Amino acid sequence: MSKTLRLEIVTPEAKTYSEDVDMVTLPGVQGEMGIYPMHVPLMTQVAAGEIAVRKDGKNHFLAIGEGFVEITGDHVSIMTDMAIKADDIDEAKAEEARQRAVDRLQQKLTDEEVASVNAALLHSLTQLNVKRRRRV
Repeated sequence: MSKTLRLEIVTPEAKTYSEDVDMVTLPGVQGEMGIYPMHVPLMTQVAAGEIAVRKDGKNHFLAIGEGFVEITGDHVSIMTDMAIKADDIDEAKAEEARQRAVDRLQQKLTDEEVASVNAALLHSLTQLNVKRRRRV
């Protein structure tokens, strides 16, 4: 029986995370899920939010966007539109992006533009929430 899981996170830009971990907690669309080795196979949607990764007795945190996760007994694969380690989030840039999105929503936009701006707003809010929650 394996004592670790292989966590892989893939975004459209690159594979942003690929390591063996002890546990993963992620935001599912129906609530938070804790994944340990030998978890029952599962495929579901992931909501934008915070992933907590337990590795070598320490917790590491990432902000992720919406996407999908496939879980097997020894593997967790997440496909998402955003994944950023909490330590790498620039709070000032995320706040600027949030403000730009809010300002843009005040303008007359097409349905497609509204969807794009809402996605950008969700990304910036997720980053801000994760960064501010992890601030020491």
